Amino acid sequence: MTELISVAAVAENGVIGRNGELPWPSIPADKRQYRNRIAAWPVILGRRTFDSMREDLPGTAQVVLSRSVSEYDVESAHHAGGLDDAVEVVESFGADRAYVIGGAGIYDLFQSVVDRMVLSRIPGEYDGDTYFPEWDANEWTVVDRTPYDDFTLEEWVRESS
Repeated sequence: MTELISVAAVAENGVIGRNGELPWPSIPADKRQYRNRIAAWPVILGRRTFDSMREDLPGTAQVVLSRSVSEYDVESAHHAGGLDDAVEVVESFGADRAYVIGGAGIYDLFQSVVDRMVLSRIPGEYDGDTYFPEWDANEWTVVDRTPYDDFTLEEWVRESS
């Protein structure tokens, strides 16, 4: 069974993006820890997020959820039509972990099935048009919290029922 882990940078008001960009100034330490975390694993992402990262694709493989596009001119990119399809593609790689990296619709789709969340908590509230999905705090436990200069990294684990 593949472990699914959401990774996102989230402002205090839940904002994760504005016009396809981060709404806060770049935080190099966050970008580094994010890239290092996902580098050796497949990632699951939406088509618009994939297109925005084409210059520097993350992960060992990209499972791109899209209703319209199914062919990508990138050898490491694989199409998935939905959640179950994406999980099957990841499992076909033999990976025991995959990172869900956005955008908002993808986070929302996977929120009920992810096993862990690694959230960079960005101080302050920002204007934005995309938000990380809300979740029931009773279903989750913070197992790690690491303060950095410009953000706090939190790792959440879903409670087993």
